[in-house]
Parts: sequence; structure tokens; C-alpha cells
Amino acid sequence: MEIQFLKRSFFQRLLGIPATARPVDESCWQYVGGKLCIDLGKAAELKPPGGALRCEGGDLPQRVLVVHGEDGEYRAYHNRCTHQGRRLDPVAGTGTVQCCSIGKATFDAAGNQVHGPAPQPVARFSVERDGERLVIAVGE
Repeated sequence: MEIQFLKRSFFQRLLGIPATARPVDESCWQYVGGKLCIDLGKAAELKPPGGALRCEGGDLPQRVLVVHGEDGEYRAYHNRCTHQGRRLDPVAGTGTVQCCSIGKATFDAAGNQVHGPAPQPVARFSVERDGERLVIAVGE
């Protein structure tokens, strides 16, 4: 597998500024009883395959990156690189996610490290689709 890198400036990587934005409509997600629920009708970022959004803050116990894979599947990752704890971003057309820092740790769709300094895989959460809603088991 040839590793591709997100086009990010040195300063973006140095400061750990992720390419994936928080949702435009923050009301698209809520966290209740260990489950992150995303209303796909409000999450415009997840409409196209390859789209992604990051959920963080509020009562959510961990940052979560949700990716609409180019294969049509939805995946959710603990949005914390196992190298330095920086956020992750999907790399278009590759089925991988990559740390936003200088180390460029890269993980495959299953969360396994395929490039860079990360010492462990990144955690994935189970995702179920219930109509126009994603239910992600994040836990407490």
C-alpha cells in the first residue's frame, strides 16, 4: 500500500490543526446513555462518500471522528492519535485516516497503523445505521 499524505502546511501540522471541521449544524449530534446519535439529515458533511465530521465537547467523553467511506460504509474512530494525541483526518481515496501532526501517523480503515510513529492502533467504535440516524457506541 502506497501511503498518501494530506496536503497540509508545516504550521498546520506543527500546531495540530485538523482538516476535518466540526459540524456546521452542531445540533446534528447528541450524546445520550453511552451512544453518540447523528442525524444524517442535519449532518451535511456526511452526505457525500468521503465526507467526515468531528464530534467533541459537551458531555461526549471522547472526541469522535465519523467518516462516510467511499465504499458507502460509515466508520467512527476515537479522534486521538496514539502517538501524540492529535486529531485525525480522512485521506480521500485511500480508506485511511491520518494524524494532523508532523509525524503523519496513518491508520487503515480498521484502525491499524500503516505508517508513522504511532505505537498502537487507533480505537474504532461500532456504528449502526437506523434510517437517517447513525448510532455510535462510545461508552462512558
